[in-house]
Amino acid sequence: MRKIKKYKSDIVNKFTGAKWVYSKAVKNHFFKPRNFLACDPKKSEFDAEGIVGSPACGDVMRMWLKINQKKDRITSCKWRTFGCASAIAATSALSVMATEKGGMKLDKAMKIKPQDIIKRLGGLPDRKIHCSVLGDKALRAAINNWFKKTSQYDRIMIEGSRIIDPFTKVTEADIEEAVIEGALTLKDVQQRTKVGAGYPQCLPEVEKLIHFYKEKYFGQDK
Repeated sequence: MRKIKKYKSDIVNKFTGAKWVYSKAVKNHFFKPRNFLACDPKKSEFDAEGIVGSPACGDVMRMWLKINQKKDRITSCKWRTFGCASAIAATSALSVMATEKGGMKLDKAMKIKPQDIIKRLGGLPDRKIHCSVLGDKALRAAINNWFKKTSQYDRIMIEGSRIIDPFTKVTEADIEEAVIEGALTLKDVQQRTKVGAGYPQCLPEVEKLIHFYKEKYFGQDK
């Protein structure tokens, strides 16, 4: 009869007794994270940047990409986040997936799911699966940023947010992120998002959203 190998728990919740076991791959990526970027890069160092999460609560993921436009491939993927072992390991593994074997095609990279990352890591504790989500969202945000910069609006993927500008595919979430990052005027938001570039009819609504998010995050209309 085949013996089942038992692994010692890495973490035991002292209140519930729940046990978490991390795979060797998770531990390896956590202790030796690949492609981690400690300091902000120079302005022209990367082609695209993606930011997801809420700076207000600290749960933020930033990702930077270099892209071979001719081959439509990712050649470099750097990232930074403040998170647990699972979040760091998942993003580290994702950055390797995106750049190995000559770099992943953008269309394929846009389809990466948390399950793909979890499989690469050899699994994650059930309570930690949600930690693998920010990385793939940040990757898509960065690729969408590239599509906007290169006017490939038809390739932009919209995720769970109302579209404000049907031409550039700018969403409410894009406006919110721009304000959080310091774009406090319509001109600043347009420079960051290209909102209204081909659909100026949306600008009055954009101005209302800017006012709303300034009130929400800064407590007053700056």
